[in-house]
Amino acid sequence: MRLSRAICTVGGIGLLRPAPGTWGSAAAVGAGLLLHGLGSFPLLLVATAAACAIGLWAVREELKLRPHADPPEFVIDEVAGQWIALLFPSFGFWLMGLETWNFPYPGWVAAFLFFRLFDIWKPGPIGRADRREDWVGLMADDLLAGVFAGVATMIAAAVAHGVLM
Repeated sequence: MRLSRAICTVGGIGLLRPAPGTWGSAAAVGAGLLLHGLGSFPLLLVATAAACAIGLWAVREELKLRPHADPPEFVIDEVAGQWIALLFPSFGFWLMGLETWNFPYPGWVAAFLFFRLFDIWKPGPIGRADRREDWVGLMADDLLAGVFAGVATMIAAAVAHGVLM
């Protein structure tokens, strides 16, 4: 397997059926929690930036011969987007000085559920990015879904903690 394909499928996770995007997102949550535990927000931020950059390279390489494809087995975009969503609560926990292995479940569950919602629904700019039908759009829709999910997670946390009531 070519390196670019291995990256796009996240080592074969994208080959799992059904719903490879959900498998990719779930794997990303597990890896994201591990990264947060090992190095908190700064490590997750560096890993997210690396996943975005490496993902863009790998997807561009893989789509050179089929520029309008969006193969369902490509889940590096889900990993990068899911990690963006996790960055929001990770940053909050880091600012609060919580122990690195302390990533309370409502935060990561909400980030996962909101990410899947926005990734499937594709409202507004997420849908526009998806309609590009090129390697940038393949990555961009999930990166934007991650931002939307992160913001939604923080709004939900604020409501749950009485900040917005």
